[in-house]
Amino acid sequence: MAAASWYHWDISRVVAEELLARAGRDGSFLVRDSESVAGAYALCLLFQRHVHTYRILPDDEGLLSVQTIQGIQAQCFRTLPDLISAYQHPNNGLVTSLLYPVHRARQVPDEDSDGEDGRGSGHAMVGTWPSAPAAGRTHIPQQLHQRLQEQVHSSPASDFMGFMAEYLNHHVQLDLETLHLGHPQLQHLSTALATACQALHSEIDFTLVGLEMLGRVFDPPVSPRSPAREQGLLTSDPDLELLLHKISTVNHLLSSLEKKVLKSLQEMVLRHSLALPSVVAAPPPSAKPLAVQSFEVKAGKSQRVVLVVDVESGTVAVTKRGSGSPEEVIPQDKILQLIKYQSVQSKVRLVCARESQKSLSKDFIFPSARKREAFCQLLQLMKIQHSNLDEPELISVYIGTWNMGSTPPPRSLASWLTSRGLGHTQDETTACIPHDIYVIGTQENSLGDREWVEFLRASLKTLMAIDYRVVALQCLWSIKIVVLVKPEHERRISHVHTSSVKTGIANTLGNKGAVGVSFLFNGTSFGFINCHLASGSEKTHRRNQNYSDILHSLVLGDKRLGGFDLTLRFTHLFWFGDLNYRLDMDVEDILAHLNKKEFQALLAVDQLSLEREKNKVFLRFSEGDISFPPTYRYERGSRDTYVWQKFKPTGVRINVPSWCDRILWKSHPETHMVCNSYGCTDNIVTSDHSPVFATFEVGVTSQFVPKEAPGAGPEALAFIEWESVEVILKTTSRSKCYIEFHSYCLEEMQRSGENNFQNCDIPGFLKLGWSSKHLPVLNPILPDLEYLGDQHLLLSIKGVESCESYGECCIAMRSMIGSTAQQFETFLFHRGEETGSMRGWMRVRVPKDRCSTRERLYEWISFEEEDAEPVTDPPKCPKPPLQRLRSRPRSLPEAAANYTNPAYFIFEGVP
Repeated sequence: MAAASWYHWDISRVVAEELLARAGRDGSFLVRDSESVAGAYALCLLFQRHVHTYRILPDDEGLLSVQTIQGIQAQCFRTLPDLISAYQHPNNGLVTSLLYPVHRARQVPDEDSDGEDGRGSGHAMVGTWPSAPAAGRTHIPQQLHQRLQEQVHSSPASDFMGFMAEYLNHHVQLDLETLHLGHPQLQHLSTALATACQALHSEIDFTLVGLEMLGRVFDPPVSPRSPAREQGLLTSDPDLELLLHKISTVNHLLSSLEKKVLKSLQEMVLRHSLALPSVVAAPPPSAKPLAVQSFEVKAGKSQRVVLVVDVESGTVAVTKRGSGSPEEVIPQDKILQLIKYQSVQSKVRLVCARESQKSLSKDFIFPSARKREAFCQLLQLMKIQHSNLDEPELISVYIGTWNMGSTPPPRSLASWLTSRGLGHTQDETTACIPHDIYVIGTQENSLGDREWVEFLRASLKTLMAIDYRVVALQCLWSIKIVVLVKPEHERRISHVHTSSVKTGIANTLGNKGAVGVSFLFNGTSFGFINCHLASGSEKTHRRNQNYSDILHSLVLGDKRLGGFDLTLRFTHLFWFGDLNYRLDMDVEDILAHLNKKEFQALLAVDQLSLEREKNKVFLRFSEGDISFPPTYRYERGSRDTYVWQKFKPTGVRINVPSWCDRILWKSHPETHMVCNSYGCTDNIVTSDHSPVFATFEVGVTSQFVPKEAPGAGPEALAFIEWESVEVILKTTSRSKCYIEFHSYCLEEMQRSGENNFQNCDIPGFLKLGWSSKHLPVLNPILPDLEYLGDQHLLLSIKGVESCESYGECCIAMRSMIGSTAQQFETFLFHRGEETGSMRGWMRVRVPKDRCSTRERLYEWISFEEEDAEPVTDPPKCPKPPLQRLRSRPRSLPEAAANYTNPAYFIFEGVP
């Protein structure tokens, strides 16, 4: 099957349809892996401009047969080529015979064009890493070669793996033939091992010398060395028996040395009557109390006052400038609302309760927007600390990414871990407030895994006086991700998963790729992905493909949601790393703009921004405003000069200054997520990249406890009811479809009937419709409004014949709660691509006695325009306004009001 050019491995359904559309002839076909059944295949066949997909399933004996061909006797085949050959004849039950195979593109090995990685760039591997064994050889070497690739995990020895790959590719067959003739000596394996371990002799020799010297210190005189040991000392004899003897000696010395030292020290204590000092365990450091912070502000038109925020005591004092005593002290429980004006970025309104029923509003203007944000963060922290909640509703998350350039870090990472430097940074009054979660992603990190984790924990302990706990560490060669949490949150973390994907040369090397971590924080799911994508200004398409491969291959989150797009499986997903997207501009022009700090002109030619505009990558992700200079490629030891020329044996390579290091995120609709900072450091200069940071304020949910215990009265039910659903898919298929409904508020997955309306008059698009009779009524496990307001529905449109997804989406239930149906509209995604759109009418009916709710801690801060009046009495069931979808990327022309629009947006003037 490896030689069959019509087999396209794991390409997506969308890519398969595009390839067949380009072929254009009836009878064009290809085979890809099935997306719905592991180990199965999908036969895609073009006929009359439509793609028909048939599943090829294996039975218990491994025989293959084509499914869903009515009236035709199923035929079974031992191999896929045999099956394809049989169906190239007419009258086989397909819409047409398999006539014209669509060949897969020949893959050209992608080399690291910049050679950034040091150890990770794989230079030692390029000459020795083999291609797949020839088809005529036995399958045993192929299996062994595959196993070798699967074993390449964290920081492999490149040279050693190269020797072993060479053996499996060229010499294992010779050993197999010798073994077949009855000779048990594996001569070629011994030669390969001796060559690979040649450098180990000198390392062991020096180690043995040091261990024996230490042993002589505590146990003189030393026993004489064995003759074999003397013979091999400080030599490079490649004899394997001698090497094994040396390793055995090291093992014996290491295992006995600790006992020997302990015995010697105990004898010294007894001999000299030494008294050992009692060791008293130092108490764990307590978290640093927050200092009282003062803000000089303008109140009213001209009055100057000082706001003094005391988080520990829970008060805000208002003092006239020059006055010794406060004019007013406001307890935190009397602050009803904090309104941040959008028109004046430095203005805030404080709504406070008074003894009379009417509230009092006060406006304050801060010296800068940063000072206003610091004041708001301190008040938010005050509310959290003095709330009576058992579980948090709001946490802070720190994300850091840094390409370390294969050099050790400096002694202090304080500026990075406290978000200080350039760009949107933390104010000094809030920079040292500890975050609940720290997620650190690094690339080209030459430190050992344990060494790096302990260095981060020690750095945070010095800065925050908190002993952070390790949630997860995942590594792929020099790409690492570490997740640390406050000790009090350790019990709230569950369902931790880690995964990694290689995207280096031929997707087999880990010098490029991604590592990921996912977990639940109480009831909120988080995903974190740190990646290092292909380098080189001209490798935009390759970076896009890296992104797609990572999306498809990372195994994170709830396994029940494995069929959904990775970006939809989490309440909040953070994606960061050295994305390596460059600036499409001449280096002289870039430097001229940088001298004038004209960042917007450079962001207009930023490859990542341009590819996002084209919907090629990171669909519906968000990124903070970039107000810091490009983070690559600096002269090491300085942040004053960009080194944009790189001299290589093949010539001079230009690496223009670029924003390679980025942090993006994507959240479920109607959830709370605020980016409080996004910038880079300006004083960490060991690498040619600057570390990048971002901090977030994130709303979280916890296990809901209903006020009425189950069984206390007649069972109350909530209902999720659908009036209609309309879907437009970008596909050349004419398959009937059904909808799957997933949610944590449902006991199990639910499924609709087949669509009762279908239209494929517009080439390349399929319009589907479901009426209420064909849609299920869903019953959540709990009927309470407070619980349902935090829930989301995940929907998947699947083909009846293939059971494969045509697209998935997420709908927030909060806006759908009410007695009348509400309209929803959203886009469909599959494997990182936008595949269609969905709209419809639905409602969530809640029993009248279960409609109570409460204001969340993050809801008391709001945004208002200058002239808007504050809402002092929020409604019982607040509904955020339904956000209009962006109708088209800004780089596309105006959308036409019909289905021929290439972006298939259905929400502009379509009846």
